[in-house]
Amino acid sequence: MALDLAPRIVPPALFAGRRAPRILERKLMVYRRLWVHFLTGFFEPVFYLLSIRIGIGKLVGDVSFNGHAISYAAFVAPALLAASAMNGAVFDSTFGVFFNLKYAKTYDAILATPLGVEDVAVGEIAWALLRGFMYATAFLVVMAVMGLVGSWWAILALPGATLIGFAFGAVGMAGTSYMRSWLDFEFVQLSILPLFLFSATFYPLSTYPRALQIVVQCTPLYQGVAIERALTTGAVGPDILVHVLYLSVMGLVGLRVASRRMHVLLQP
Repeated sequence: MALDLAPRIVPPALFAGRRAPRILERKLMVYRRLWVHFLTGFFEPVFYLLSIRIGIGKLVGDVSFNGHAISYAAFVAPALLAASAMNGAVFDSTFGVFFNLKYAKTYDAILATPLGVEDVAVGEIAWALLRGFMYATAFLVVMAVMGLVGSWWAILALPGATLIGFAFGAVGMAGTSYMRSWLDFEFVQLSILPLFLFSATFYPLSTYPRALQIVVQCTPLYQGVAIERALTTGAVGPDILVHVLYLSVMGLVGLRVASRRMHVLLQP
């Protein structure tokens, strides 16, 4: 009985995609020759962090977080970690998916093999997760070297970054399935930039007007920033479960929509 009900609750793509590791294998083979492009996604947030640690951080000094004073660099670093996971997942699941779908016709060739549409959807999102996890691991090491990690809870920042990647990667792929041309990618940038700037990334939430605070607290990147900041500073409380639930639901809904849309686009 429980097994009959499960597919009604969880997206069918999670029960399929058994050959999705083949998509991951293909991605690894492709990026083996594009390793320079791969590394650029890691260095961008690191340069941001270095500029804050060396320059802006010295001007700002300490900030108050959860009743304690921490350095500005320690406050911003976990937010950059969350933003990095978001950017990596979004750009992988939008630009890359759109090119393979509309121009390279990669998925048409893949579907000529025993792989199915669910394998494509799950494999692409899984690659976004794997890439985000590798970025997050390297970035967390940089944070630790700089002395910006204040708790052993920070180890859980890695699965936290993976969850962020899952949420944004799934929604990004779902959105890409509705795009008609490269001009539509202006909407991607229009969505990502405000999230990056106004998700309590660079300023405590208390600095915003109350009305804007409510808006910020409803945005997806804020959930990721709150998770990563709590874990790296040790300020972990029950409210972190709300953020985890938000991103989990967002990812599952995005995966369901992406799977359905890929069926429409790729199967006659």
